[in-house]
Amino acid sequence: MFTEPVTEIIRRRYSCRRYLDTPIEEQTQQQLASFVAATTIAPFSPTPARFVLAAAADQDPLELRGLGTYGFIRNPTGFIIGAVGPGDKNLEAFGYLMERIVLFATGLGLGTCWVGGFFTRSGFSRKIARKGRETIPAVIPMGYAADAGGLGDPIRRVAGSNQRLPWEALFFDARWGVPLSPEAAGAYAEALEMVRLGPSASNKQPWRIVREGDRWHFYLQRTPRYPAGGLGKLIGIVDLQRVDMGIAMCHLELTAAELGLAGQWQICDPGLEVPGDLTSYTASWVGG
Repeated sequence: MFTEPVTEIIRRRYSCRRYLDTPIEEQTQQQLASFVAATTIAPFSPTPARFVLAAAADQDPLELRGLGTYGFIRNPTGFIIGAVGPGDKNLEAFGYLMERIVLFATGLGLGTCWVGGFFTRSGFSRKIARKGRETIPAVIPMGYAADAGGLGDPIRRVAGSNQRLPWEALFFDARWGVPLSPEAAGAYAEALEMVRLGPSASNKQPWRIVREGDRWHFYLQRTPRYPAGGLGKLIGIVDLQRVDMGIAMCHLELTAAELGLAGQWQICDPGLEVPGDLTSYTASWVGG
């Protein structure tokens, strides 16, 4: 699926907000469009998602007119647009699938950025021909990066995108409050590090993982009062922290596969005591 180790791609990916005014090469578009078309079902959710590539062409530079992100992104020459209907783990599945596409695009040499808050939903809805009760949780502007590594990006500095929570705040051994060290994680240390490096809305990193034998239980630990209530719902912002959980699950699974660590997703809540009402179980990776 990837032409280089996924761990290298994860480490190289960053939220790119400024792009060169250069259309994505036709061969790259074809590769990406084929991958997008084949990305529909997550292994832990029966709810399918749809994704399309909308890319500007030399002969039609206005093709992306109407697809806006309120000035946060400059000169994107393409977008990945996704829609998902209601269903069990639908937002987690969306995040899992979209992040696979993001990593594939990164491997093709493209810059990308998750945009899940403020974008013109009407334009993107028309582009993907949104159906019935489908929602568009996020879009991915993309193109050839104009800013290597996001240097000089003020939004990146405000969001703290270069900062990540430490291991002891994210990963636990057998129960909450007992930090899991990289040494104790053994063969899964690299996979957990790739989870830690994952993107998330406002860089809140809401995922928490508790190891129980060969089971890695994923929990959502919500950020208090995030996202902002009334306005967010009014303009159609979904529960982005559930989308973030899917991103984390994607990183763990892809890295485990690359390392030869067999496993599968199961919904098997271990019933562990959690820190409070803001924490809830999502799914478990069960090693083979």
